[in-house]
Amino acid sequence: MGLGNPGRSYERTRHNVGFLIADELAKRHGGSWRSKKKAETALVGFGLENVTLLKPTTYMNNSGSALAGYKSEQLVVVHDDLDLPAGAVRVKSGGGAGGHNGLRSIIQHLGADFVRVRIGIGRPPVGVTVTDYVLSRMDSKIKEAVSLAADAVEAVIEYGPEAAMNRFNVQA
Repeated sequence: MGLGNPGRSYERTRHNVGFLIADELAKRHGGSWRSKKKAETALVGFGLENVTLLKPTTYMNNSGSALAGYKSEQLVVVHDDLDLPAGAVRVKSGGGAGGHNGLRSIIQHLGADFVRVRIGIGRPPVGVTVTDYVLSRMDSKIKEAVSLAADAVEAVIEYGPEAAMNRFNVQA
């Protein structure tokens, strides 16, 4: 599940980096998006496995409601992270919401036992609110991280979360 907000006005914002990574994965694996309940979905083949990519159409704060019928242990959530430098990619298993409303919604619906691929967006400059910052245009470092974050999702699916953490959680 790539986290983001639906609509053109949100397309290239920091908060929508999860959607960009879901789009990259669909492109890499021949998926096409279809509307289904509270999300756009794309069924793709990852080696021997079929994987459903999701982009919730519920807006960020209600992302968890798009997960009816899914189990947390089958879930990889891709999202922006203020606590990582812009462009950094990290893999994490479990944990809290860390102030992220999309994660909070997922945790409320399924619990916290899911894998996350976090893409750093950095902290807002002095005088800019978090809301204004995450809803503003992403910079080039974040755009460049999309391919790396898609690689991280593929590693989680192919090799498991621990192997992906060992590969992507090294300090650059």
